Amino acid sequence: MLYYLFDYLDKAFDIPGAGVFQFITFRAAMAVIVSLVISAVFGKRIIAMLLSKQVGETVRDLGLDGQLQKQGTPTMGGLIIIASIVIPTLLLAKLENIYILMMLLVTVGLGLVGFLDDYIKVFKKNKEGLAGKFKIMGQVLIGLIVGSVLYFNKDVKIRDYETIYAYQLQADSTAGDLIEVTASNGVRIDAKYLIADGRFYSHDGPSMKTTIPFLKNNEFDYSSLLGFLDNPGSLAWIIFIPIVIIIITAVSNGANITDGIDGLATGTSAIIGGALALFAYISGNIILAKYLNVMYIPGTGELMIFSAAFIGACVGFLWYNAFPAQVFMGDTGSLALGGIIACLAIIIRKELLIPLLCGIFLVENLSVIIQVGYFKYTKRKYGEGKRVFKMAPLHHHYQKLGFHESKIVSRFWVVGIMLAILSIVTLKLR
Repeated sequence: MLYYLFDYLDKAFDIPGAGVFQFITFRAAMAVIVSLVISAVFGKRIIAMLLSKQVGETVRDLGLDGQLQKQGTPTMGGLIIIASIVIPTLLLAKLENIYILMMLLVTVGLGLVGFLDDYIKVFKKNKEGLAGKFKIMGQVLIGLIVGSVLYFNKDVKIRDYETIYAYQLQADSTAGDLIEVTASNGVRIDAKYLIADGRFYSHDGPSMKTTIPFLKNNEFDYSSLLGFLDNPGSLAWIIFIPIVIIIITAVSNGANITDGIDGLATGTSAIIGGALALFAYISGNIILAKYLNVMYIPGTGELMIFSAAFIGACVGFLWYNAFPAQVFMGDTGSLALGGIIACLAIIIRKELLIPLLCGIFLVENLSVIIQVGYFKYTKRKYGEGKRVFKMAPLHHHYQKLGFHESKIVSRFWVVGIMLAILSIVTLKLR
């Protein structure tokens, strides 16, 4: 909203400084600040409201040090995170941008699924919360919408590159211009976008390509999986949409499992969000995308504003969520955080980086799968179940070993930072 206001003031009255809102970097910086202010100012009020409503966490005794002291700590604090993301985005982003609209849908949609789960636990006194099948249905529905929009919406485009070495070009053409190119043999080539030096051109259109990290010429087309069909491109949605659903569901649940000790999921999400913000800015910048030889996806630069609000919301929530936590995010926050991360990665076609970038979520998930699977296997084979870890998810294993929560969280953050840096390095390491 502020973007449109200052754009109007700049064009109508030529007010000095109003044009600064045209710059993505300025609006991203403002989004971080506004998000932090919302977290700080309204966070305390929301916590007080949750306390007054007796929206407290019910803690099972798992034999962990200090665990029972958390009994009654307010939950559903994810409302602080969601408000701190949505409000700055509405104020500072271009709201006609299809990617911004998708991110708002994912944030609110998965936040609502988590809210229903928390509401049933707290107010209906049902420790199981929302039935697992309904939670999965909500995640699948959001994934279905995101996948369908990315495949069928005409505003979603990826720009493919071509190189023409013999050409004639208008003298006044500049980077980003839509031009018609005439090759030296007199053959006219369809209108294309000038990239930089008069040699690189591109064509906008829908694409099912994604990025394979660590490989040169690292683009993979999902439609190639249907190469046995006559027209695989038109049916690529059969592959693409289920993949989107699986990724959003898996990462959303991964963040939910990671949210087991104070500040772990929040800080890890902020680190991941920082890497995705950089990827979004590069993917949406025609010069940087060409220089780094990554897909140029028009409009994704605007996601930097959303990502900045996301980082600010996570950091602001840490003010209250760091050990000892004054509030827990609950499923309201954790499901939304995971879904946001997954959707951002899918939009900028970095979803194959998720196992690396979201390595903390992945390991936490795997620890649960390994623990449950091995216990069932040994119980069936030997009549007595055995465990690989002292407790799952993995952070509880370290608690059982005697590590303090703060030390576990700090070390997981360090690993998360290393994984984020390695993910960014894939831009050049191929």
